[in-house]
Amino acid sequence: MYSRSPIKHCRNCGNTVVYRLPDDGDTKNRAVCRICHTVHYENPLMVVGTLPFWGDQVLLCKRNIEPRWGKWTLPAGFMELDETTAQGAARETDEEAGAQIEMLDLYTVLNVARVGQVHLFYRARLLSDQFNPGFETIEARLFDEADIPWDEIAFRTVKETLERFFVDRQSGQFPVYCIDIA
Repeated sequence: MYSRSPIKHCRNCGNTVVYRLPDDGDTKNRAVCRICHTVHYENPLMVVGTLPFWGDQVLLCKRNIEPRWGKWTLPAGFMELDETTAQGAARETDEEAGAQIEMLDLYTVLNVARVGQVHLFYRARLLSDQFNPGFETIEARLFDEADIPWDEIAFRTVKETLERFFVDRQSGQFPVYCIDIA
């Protein structure tokens, strides 16, 4: 079960909160302000990214940040306010890989409840094989399936997405997968 630091103060008025069932019929304990009675909801974080491909190769980025510094991943990161999931995925691909892409369909939705996250990956056709990675990336490079450094993949969500992609590529059919990561 995901554990996080509890909310201690109201974001509206700054007074202390108490965890209890709100008076509106909610069935979960929430942080409720003792003074202004604002209910504070805690929701999963959205991680959005792409699975960029160039012919038979996929683009991976070697992480220059923790967690999992030095491991390989697909370009992805936390979604920002005021952007769609696709916009966030495209932004992350530009920031991490400096890659020019044509955004395709949503491909995988991965629920990682134990860390309070949902990961969404879109397939993306690369428009160039030239990359200009940002500070979060040591190296951005293309890999053939046989050369993927499977033991060096940073996250299970990335590994699950890549494995499905290589199977689906054989048939040319790319359904949307919804996967629960235990």
